[in-house]
Amino acid sequence: MNRFNANKFSKQRCGLLIATALSCFVFSDIKYNQLNANNLRESPMKTRDQIPQEDCWNVSALYIDLNSWKKDLVGVQGKDKAPHWPEMKAYQGRLKDPAAAASFFEFYFGLDRKLSKLHTYAHLRLDEDLGNDVSKDNMGRISALIHEFQLESSWIEPELLSLSNEDYKKLLQHPSLKGYQFYLEKIGRMRPHTLSPEMEQLVALTGKALDTSYKTFAAFTNADLSFKPAIDSQGQEHPLSNGSYLSYLRSTDRELRRSAFMNLHEGYEKYANTLCELIQGQMQSHFFIARARKFNSCLDAALFPHAIQPSVYHNLIATVRQNLPLMHAYIGFRKEQMKLDQIHIYDLYAPIVEEMEIRMNYPEACQEVVASVAPLGKDYQNVLKQGLLEDRWVDVFENVRKRSGAYSSGCYDSMPYILLNYHGMFSDVETLAHEAGHSMHSFLSRKNQPYIYSHYPIFVAEVASTFNEQLLLNQMKMKVKNKKELAYLINDELERIRGTIFRQTMFAEFELQLHKWVEEGVPLTPSLLKQTYLQLNRDYYGPDIVLDEALAIEWARIPHFYYNYYVYQYATGLSAAMSLYKQVMASPNSRDQYLGFLSSGGSKYPLDLLKRAGVDMESPEPVESALQRFGTLVAELKKCLAE
Repeated sequence: MNRFNANKFSKQRCGLLIATALSCFVFSDIKYNQLNANNLRESPMKTRDQIPQEDCWNVSALYIDLNSWKKDLVGVQGKDKAPHWPEMKAYQGRLKDPAAAASFFEFYFGLDRKLSKLHTYAHLRLDEDLGNDVSKDNMGRISALIHEFQLESSWIEPELLSLSNEDYKKLLQHPSLKGYQFYLEKIGRMRPHTLSPEMEQLVALTGKALDTSYKTFAAFTNADLSFKPAIDSQGQEHPLSNGSYLSYLRSTDRELRRSAFMNLHEGYEKYANTLCELIQGQMQSHFFIARARKFNSCLDAALFPHAIQPSVYHNLIATVRQNLPLMHAYIGFRKEQMKLDQIHIYDLYAPIVEEMEIRMNYPEACQEVVASVAPLGKDYQNVLKQGLLEDRWVDVFENVRKRSGAYSSGCYDSMPYILLNYHGMFSDVETLAHEAGHSMHSFLSRKNQPYIYSHYPIFVAEVASTFNEQLLLNQMKMKVKNKKELAYLINDELERIRGTIFRQTMFAEFELQLHKWVEEGVPLTPSLLKQTYLQLNRDYYGPDIVLDEALAIEWARIPHFYYNYYVYQYATGLSAAMSLYKQVMASPNSRDQYLGFLSSGGSKYPLDLLKRAGVDMESPEPVESALQRFGTLVAELKKCLAE
């Protein structure tokens, strides 16, 4: 899932840097490519200089060397003291004039683009080796410069929004600003919710204070909180952290799973009151902004800038709830298949089907992924093939101090880079397919859109990636050698729907309730949150699940509840991807529509982008269809395992 804090960095309100440069992990995924707890790697990890060049991403294509990067940095950074870019400040007070506005936007977005390129190089080099002092220093320098850029450009939106309706209409209709029309429309959409310049400045000053709850939570859970080790069935201790927790839950050793579950949540339970106050503080910050900007609710405030109707959120929850009997039946089947007298939450991630014995080296994985995208046409296939096998989009293997997980990144002037930590398991091949989907979405958007519209909205970000995972699974199903392999692939798809649609929708419902309580003046207490969270788990998982008391505190460790209505987009994204996949596999015309969607970047609002591709997320149908697919997969898995 995403490490990216969407609502902090994806607001395209004064340019693209907030969305592209600072959010270099907007498409980052920890796709479980770590070796699991039953198969720990013993060979020593290589240092960066021991990795062959052909297995490293080609960052030199962005800047030939560090000196070139530094030269560009000097050329972009402007004056030594603020204002660093007096040319930009010279336009302040003049945006009413269409000619001045057009000239300013050309300068402003040109500078934004250069800074984005500089940032991309710095963060890629740092992620190669997080302990490299030179890379850390360079990252600090460009991050500081971007911060200065944001400060010096903070006047743009307030000035545009202070214009009269007549003057703003002239900007929208002027021929010289045709390329900026949608950008101006998005800003203009906020006019009813924009305050006076003095009040806007006051709200801006609250920014750091309102971030305190989230920053405190992040520091506490990632750095300060520690847990008792997990104990396996042989009495052996295993260090427990948020990072290792999920790998233990996937273990076939049930005692290790139980111990990890209990000990992790025991760690959070000790600080239940503190964590409750932190999440209450975050909800209050969302409520403050919603009220200050005259929205009816926190949900309206979060969705309005992206033109997403609240009905999309409510339809998701209602549709999933209507289909909960499918989940309840699956839990009963899982209990039976695992031969358990009782099934607990910590049993839901353990395999009910043995992992495929298929292992692939990296070139084989690339060939498999490239072959799987054949339904998208030769052009798409050839671009991906060249990127993976010739142009070195990918940083393939682990090395000492390399960033963990996987992501797709880059900028308008770079290839769509992919970070992997590849071990040769089938899950790693899936990760490659997933990130390749992101990267091809980025490639096509940048190729077909001007810089200002090249970054696609977060709401649609997971569509291309999960679409490509589906293509890979489809291809692998056609090549399976036995029922065991087919069962694994069916279960893989089934578990993705369970974790991404059912579980994330449960989170979305809990988050909605948190905001409602704050809006209604109901104080949040640990007992209220625990009781509500347990009830949601009962509703979603059904009568067969045994809910340990430790589960009641799970809400305290979920970072997404701090992100202001972000988590629901996992469920809508996968639902949209599954609907589009079904259409593309059935019709060549649908393929062209889908490729048009991938090429559209951020040139329209997200719901409009998806409608153009053939999916209406304001309708319950895409979610309903995805959940019916879940039911079909359960039936297929039962049949496969019975034979």
